[in-house]
Order: sequence, then C-alpha cells, then structure tokens
Amino acid sequence: MAATFELEVATPDRLLVKDQVSEAQIPALNGYLGVLPEHAPLLSELGSGLLTYVIDGKTRSVVVSGGWVEVLQHSTRVLAARAERPDEIDLKRAQTSLDRAERRLKEAGDWDITRALRAAERARARVEAAAKSKE
Repeated sequence: MAATFELEVATPDRLLVKDQVSEAQIPALNGYLGVLPEHAPLLSELGSGLLTYVIDGKTRSVVVSGGWVEVLQHSTRVLAARAERPDEIDLKRAQTSLDRAERRLKEAGDWDITRALRAAERARARVEAAAKSKE
C-alpha cells in the first residue's frame, strides 16, 4: 500500500495545496470524507468547512466552501469555489459574518434559509480556523 497520495486544493484564482499527504479530512456536502492512500474513486459536492491534511506527521488546514472533490486511487483534487488558509482570515471580520448569519437565521423574514445556513456554516468554519491559527 502506498504511504501517500497527491492532494490538490484549488480555486478558480489560485492553487493553495499541491503536495503528497498521508491522509485528508474533506468537508463534503453531507458530511466529512476521510481519505487515505488508495481510496476508492468517488466524486462529491464540496461543503463548507475545515479541510485538514497530514504531511510528515503534521496536520495542516484550509477553509473551503462550495465546489467539487474528486478522489482517485493516487490523488485527490478539491476544486473549491472559495478557499483560504487560516492565517489569511481576519478573525474579527469572520466573527462579524457569523453573528450576522446567525441573526438572519433567528429572524423571521424572506431569507433563503438554505443560503443562510450555508453562510453560517462557512462563517463558523472561518472563525474556527482563524481562532486556531492565533493560538
């Protein structure tokens, strides 16, 4: 069995990760996917959350939202609508976005509930990642 596989994480604007990793946890639309070398092929819609991966025993992360993930036997590609490294996130701005999203969910109104839930999920992942990077 191979010890690593290639992980690529990209947005339409840039490539964030292209490295050999030993494992990855990827937020799919309906829950997290755990990926190890020689994983069975699959294609899934990407959710919002913290994508973590391990290189040489060290865990790293990227916040992703929307897009697709393709898992093949020796590689995994994440094509995200949005992605950023935790150290790129402004924690105060992310917290403001989370507060606004949660307020919208509590208020009665003509909000698109699915859109509001996804915004809250995305903001929550950004706050979590930014807070961890400040530790």
